[in-house]
Amino acid sequence: MDRWTPHDIPSQRGRTAVVTGTGGLGFETALALAQAGATVAVAGRDAGKGADATRRIRDAVPGADVDYVPLDLARLDSVAACAARLRASLDSVDLLVNNAGVMTPPERRTTADGFELQFGTNHIGHFALTAQLLPLLRRSTDARVVTLSSVAARQGRFDFDDLQSERDYQPMAAYAQSKLACLVFAMELQRRSEAFGWNLRSIAAHPGISRTDLLLNGAGPDSAAGRARRWLWFLFQPAANGAWPTLFAATAPQAEGGAYYGPAYFGETRGAPSMARVPDRALDLGHALRLWVVSERLTGLRVADEAREGADARGVAPFARLRHVTHA
Repeated sequence: MDRWTPHDIPSQRGRTAVVTGTGGLGFETALALAQAGATVAVAGRDAGKGADATRRIRDAVPGADVDYVPLDLARLDSVAACAARLRASLDSVDLLVNNAGVMTPPERRTTADGFELQFGTNHIGHFALTAQLLPLLRRSTDARVVTLSSVAARQGRFDFDDLQSERDYQPMAAYAQSKLACLVFAMELQRRSEAFGWNLRSIAAHPGISRTDLLLNGAGPDSAAGRARRWLWFLFQPAANGAWPTLFAATAPQAEGGAYYGPAYFGETRGAPSMARVPDRALDLGHALRLWVVSERLTGLRVADEAREGADARGVAPFARLRHVTHA
C-alpha cells in the first residue's frame, strides 16, 4: 500500500455503495466512489444537505448514479426506515461505509431512544444499520463494511456500568468510548462473518486529523477545540485526504478483513493509508462479546437472525427506483 492514493482505486462499476454522512469525509468518500463508477446512496439526516451533496457529485461526475436516502442515526426508527427503503430498492449492497458521527457536544444530550448522543449515533445507529442491511450485503460476491473509528479511540475505555454517561459525562471521554466501540464492532463483525459464513469483509479505518465540520458542529465554534480547528487550520489535512484510509479499506484488493487503516505519518495524523495501531483495549475479546450483546439488547436486533432473513431473496427493483421509494 506504499503511497496509495485514490488514483489507485480500481473500477467500481457494477458495485453499489451506501455511505452515511452528507458532508466532510462522507461527501469525499461518496464522490471518489462515484468517480470510480460505483452506484452510491448518500445517507444522512438533513435532506437539504443530502440534495446538495448529490447535486455536487453529479456536477463533478456527469452521469453519476447517486441518490440521497434519509437517515437519522440518532433514531432507531429512522435507521429501520432507511434499511427498509434500501431493501425495497436494491438487489444487493456491495459496500457499506459507516462514516457519519457527532463529536464532543459540551453538554450531555441523548438520542430519541435515550442513548447518550455520541454512543448512540456513532456506534448504536451504525450497528443497527449494518444488522438490517446484512441480507443485502450477503447477496454481494465481495461485500465490505467499513466502519470509521478515530485516533481518539486510543484513549477510549468502556464503562459497561455507565455506557450512557449518565453518572459522569465528559465530552471527550464519551467520544473516545464511542469510537473505541466502532473499532471493536468492526473487528467483531469480521470474526462473526468468518464464523457464520456471512461472506463479507469488515474493516476499520480512521481519518487522522482532518479538516471537517465535526468539531465545529459538536463542541461548537467558540470551544477550545473549535478555535483550534479555525485558527490552526494548517494542522488539519483536507477532508479529501482524510478519506483516503476509508477508500483504501473500501476498494483496495489487498485490504484485509479485520484490519485497521489510518494515515501513515506524524502519529497517524496525515498521509497515505497504512496499517493503524490497534489499542490494547480493542483486542479484549471479552469486551467485544459484551459490547455485541449489549448492542443487540439496546437495538432489539439479533444480528445472526437479520443476516439470515431474506439472504436468498431477490431484490424487487433496480437502484434507479430509489429516489421514488425514498420520497414517496
